[in-house]
Amino acid sequence: PVTPELLVSPSSQDGELGSECPEDRGNWTGRLDFLLSCIGYCVGLGNVWRFPYRAYTNGGGAFLVPYFIMLAICGIPIFFMELSLGQFSSLGPLAVWKISPLFKGIGMGTILIVSLVAIYYNMIIAYVLFYLFASLTSDLPWQHCGNWWNTDLCLDHHVIKAGNTTFPVNITNTVSPSEEYWSRYVLHIQGSSGIGDPGRIRWNLCLCLLLSWTIVYLCILKGVKSSGKVVYFTATFPYLILVMLLIRGVTLEGAWKGIRFYLTPQFDHLLSSKVWIEAALQIFYSLGVGFGGLLTFASYNTFHQNIYRDTFIVTLGNAITSILAGFAIFSVLGYMSQELGVPVNQVAKAGPGLAFVVYPQAMTMLPLSPFWSFLFFFMLLTLGLDSQFAFMETIVTAVTDEFPYYLRPKKASFSAVICIALFLMGLILTTGGMYWLVLLDDYSAGFGLMVVVITTCLVVTRVYGMKRFCRDIHMMLGFKPGPYFRACWMVLSPATMMALLVYNIIKYQPSEYGSYRFPTWAEVLGILMGVLSFLMIPLGMVVAVLREEGTLWERVQQASRPAMDWGPSLEENRTGMYVASLAGSQSPKPLMVHMRKYGGITSYENTAIEVDREMEEEEEEESMM
Repeated sequence: PVTPELLVSPSSQDGELGSECPEDRGNWTGRLDFLLSCIGYCVGLGNVWRFPYRAYTNGGGAFLVPYFIMLAICGIPIFFMELSLGQFSSLGPLAVWKISPLFKGIGMGTILIVSLVAIYYNMIIAYVLFYLFASLTSDLPWQHCGNWWNTDLCLDHHVIKAGNTTFPVNITNTVSPSEEYWSRYVLHIQGSSGIGDPGRIRWNLCLCLLLSWTIVYLCILKGVKSSGKVVYFTATFPYLILVMLLIRGVTLEGAWKGIRFYLTPQFDHLLSSKVWIEAALQIFYSLGVGFGGLLTFASYNTFHQNIYRDTFIVTLGNAITSILAGFAIFSVLGYMSQELGVPVNQVAKAGPGLAFVVYPQAMTMLPLSPFWSFLFFFMLLTLGLDSQFAFMETIVTAVTDEFPYYLRPKKASFSAVICIALFLMGLILTTGGMYWLVLLDDYSAGFGLMVVVITTCLVVTRVYGMKRFCRDIHMMLGFKPGPYFRACWMVLSPATMMALLVYNIIKYQPSEYGSYRFPTWAEVLGILMGVLSFLMIPLGMVVAVLREEGTLWERVQQASRPAMDWGPSLEENRTGMYVASLAGSQSPKPLMVHMRKYGGITSYENTAIEVDREMEEEEEEESMM
């Protein structure tokens, strides 16, 4: 029997049409690739060096109350929204705005933010590699004073302990060997007078940066097919090391002193708005919403992947990891404070200060210190690489989806060009001091990122429409999001993000690095970095409106509607309004094509029939009105 031409999907036909189709994007090759990639992306350096410090400065154990509330209001709903957009469309952060071309500037802003973050984030990985290689020795180089980089202020705790001093030593005007190693040897801060005079490029840091970019490139060489395999190691091994550090930490003398300091609840802090803002910020940056990584990873899923389940696994797993890391960090800080005879709050720091000064110093107090130091920095390396994979995959996927015919076949070469370009831009970070890195860290993903996330939320729920978005999810997963998700998307999440944005603007403080205050021109440059990302939104609107025809209002209306080819990427998944809207489509009912190919009707086909029936009923109601 001859199959009617109308029922033959374009993909099964030979001829010119097949040769004109772009190369296939590809998908994850294993069942756990996507889940582990998301866990690796979300569980990063911030879980180790930001969350524990934020917790103890904002009420200890009481901080967990606003933390989990903000996770429920902001974290989980926005996380699920990003995954849904990516999986439904199988498009990257730029092309996904076929949902409403008027707002394509949101995608452009996202790519700008991710590019800036990728530059400095890989520099942090380079610092980690530097310390990793430095740990391959019998004596850690930051263990004692007396090296060429040390000053007269250097005070070695080993000397104090060996001397059995009975009187307390005044350490207020002294510096630890690990701090001088970091500032004077690694950063070579004495070779720079400030951000305007960074000094010469440090060849050892430059080589570490080159190595980190080489590792990243080799891991994303074949896109998600290669990075999806690497994450089986980089997303799981940090947990093994974290558990080892935790066991070693809690068995040290004085460990419970640090843990008590970390978790003792101070419920009076909950009355402060700052604590709730800090909790929301921690959730916001820890889950990586708005950076495009989640959307990119989900775009490589099959159409019916259960991202609802994956959302809860990743978000709750990320929160538990942060809490666990706090125990590992503060148990060692408790031991360190007892050894030095000072309160825990005098040794506790956040950010690079914890990773490259305090924790390395604590390692020197342990037996087999090079072994524990190597483990710690290897953990940081694997935590950092996962996030960097996501940043690079986001940039590459976004651009290749825009130009699939030209760039998709040359994806490996294009990835190399991006890595080389970002490496060259990052060379200024290998000079003396840490001024440029601090500037990028403070401004690249600040208020610009929040504007991007707020706008995304509003466009999906109000311009595209909540009913239509929920119907898309129903088509994809077999059920509609409940009242919890709809309430968060419509009101709670954007309102909370708006409060965060207002708070950040009101409480704005110029950047500092230690006692160094950045000059005015550097502040202006930083603010421009933040502003430029969300200026892409009105710029994109202007371009979209100019491409349409008619009066201004007609152009705006046309540009805000979904593009003709918006919807699932495979024709057999397109039902209802998405039927026959793909270029070259000849099938009036993709469902029939699916039945002809695979036989029978599955639960997802039943869902498709339900969605079609719902839409027909709504059309009838509208026509009657």
